[in-house]
Amino acid sequence: MNEWLIGAAIAFVVLAATAAVLTRDPARQAVVLSALGLGLAVLFAVLQAPDVALSQLAVGTALTPLLILLTVRKVTRRPTGAGDRTGDGEDEG
Repeated sequence: MNEWLIGAAIAFVVLAATAAVLTRDPARQAVVLSALGLGLAVLFAVLQAPDVALSQLAVGTALTPLLILLTVRKVTRRPTGAGDRTGDGEDEG
């Protein structure tokens, strides 16, 4: 029974890691990275390493994706509306 859990956890980790590599959007990568962290935490718990599983759960599943999402939000530039004005100093005619 334990071998089946280990195999299933490893298969999930491999699939999640592949999905993280193939995802292009940084926000979606953070979500997939969170799923990968959860899969690794489950794998560590199944392998009887609860301290590593808890660390992975806190850092890999929650903290790192949160920081990535906040960084993507901060870096993403939004239009300020300054280019939308018609009277921006250029002659139209």
